[in-house]
Amino acid sequence: MNNFGKLMPEQVINWKSTTDKCSFTIKGMTDLSLCIAEKRPFSKIIYRPDGKAPFDFSLEIKLTAIKENVCNAQILFNAELNTMLEMLARKPLQNFVNILVAKLKELGEKL
Repeated sequence: MNNFGKLMPEQVINWKSTTDKCSFTIKGMTDLSLCIAEKRPFSKIIYRPDGKAPFDFSLEIKLTAIKENVCNAQILFNAELNTMLEMLARKPLQNFVNILVAKLKELGEKL
């Protein structure tokens, strides 16, 4: 386990991680376990559910170099949701991605 869990927002609890996997609980929503499904150094990382998940999804992080030690990052959350589940999950999922973006920005500014 690493110290990354200390950087998580208060909605994320029970954080555990290794080099290729992480698991956590989003308060009031679900337990999730993710593993790296694809990794291209300095350009892309794709996470997929590891085990049971409430729906099929992927979390993709795309990195584009701007200059040495500087890059743009884009986070894409792709999910297979039926209409009803989409209506319920859209706002929490958007909030989750917004939190990831804010934390990534915060970490990048510390470097």
